[in-house]
Amino acid sequence: MRKFIGLLRVEFKRIFSNSVLMAIFFGAPVLYGFLFGYVYQQAKVVDLPIVIVDQDRSPMTDKFIDAFEDNEGLFVKDVRYSAGNIIEEMPTEQYAAVITLPSDFEAQLLQKKHPEVHVDLNMANILNANTASKHIQSVLMTLNAGIEIEGLKKQGMHPDQAMASYESFKINFNKLYNSTGNYVTFMLPGLLAGIMQQIIFLAMALVFARDFEDGYFGKLVGQSKNALYHILLKATPFLLMLPIMWIGIALFLPYFNVDISIFNVPMMVLASLLTFASMAIGMLFSIAIPNQLKATELLMVISTPAFILSGFTWPTMAIPTAITNIAQYIPLTQFLEGFRKVAFYGGDLSSIQTEIGMLTGITIVAFIAMVGLLQLKIYLFNKKAKKNVVTEG
Repeated sequence: MRKFIGLLRVEFKRIFSNSVLMAIFFGAPVLYGFLFGYVYQQAKVVDLPIVIVDQDRSPMTDKFIDAFEDNEGLFVKDVRYSAGNIIEEMPTEQYAAVITLPSDFEAQLLQKKHPEVHVDLNMANILNANTASKHIQSVLMTLNAGIEIEGLKKQGMHPDQAMASYESFKINFNKLYNSTGNYVTFMLPGLLAGIMQQIIFLAMALVFARDFEDGYFGKLVGQSKNALYHILLKATPFLLMLPIMWIGIALFLPYFNVDISIFNVPMMVLASLLTFASMAIGMLFSIAIPNQLKATELLMVISTPAFILSGFTWPTMAIPTAITNIAQYIPLTQFLEGFRKVAFYGGDLSSIQTEIGMLTGITIVAFIAMVGLLQLKIYLFNKKAKKNVVTEG
């Protein structure tokens, strides 16, 4: 035990002497946590710039312009009487939409000729386009209803009857789970989990690969020829530090007013299993690829697309089945599926049994492969060392 503690001290020294590892392990979660939190702090998209081309210049189109100006999601950046050079302006101004109110708009309305409001959406940014489209439709539908009701009232119909005649049924939307549509609540937890998986991968990729490169592996083999002993030695510093990192990451959520349930047993189980699975995969790569740069590069091949493939933002039913099947074996996918069940739906351990089973399976398979491969490397190292002794003798 005393020997193990002595080697553990050396491990901590080697870890903290690696400035790159320290910057990634401690700096990345803090930096990206604040960065992503402040990026989405506004919580929803507002003040999308639009241009209104008013070719009619009538009291009716003035009402339309006022209605658009009153909508919080839209910002009327310009009102003009002809389209001008909007296409040329678009690369710099990046209008979300151009709304054209045609000539004789008011006259055609009064004559019931159903004039057309033309809306050109800028689809370069789909999120902005969808948000702008929703707000524009809301304004136009409200105005359309108001004009129809006013027309019926002018025909002598009682206001209540006019309202009832136009509105044949009511629509009631009840928004559940993130009812305000807060983008911080939607995006930040998934991004933070992705960061944690990535820093664990990167940290673990270096633990054995560095030993192979600088010859320290031989000294360790001299202390013990048991693969489990070495894995425990390498894992212990991170098992002590990672809970602190998880607590720090979790505190970003209340800091940015993300109202979800995360401080509970099911979430602790998910975070623990994501940690174990990521550590096992990272250490396996570190043993299999005795080069720090190559090990980290290959792990980034897994980690970089993990967030997109997880189905957290893009529905898995829209992803080809072959890709979805591969993504199921990335720890982040299982964590985020379980996270949503616990944090948003209030699920318990029984509701995340599938995710627990998959994360446990990934951990066990990677761990067995890691132990077997490391034991083989220890055997080959000893065999080579004995051969060298015989040759020298």
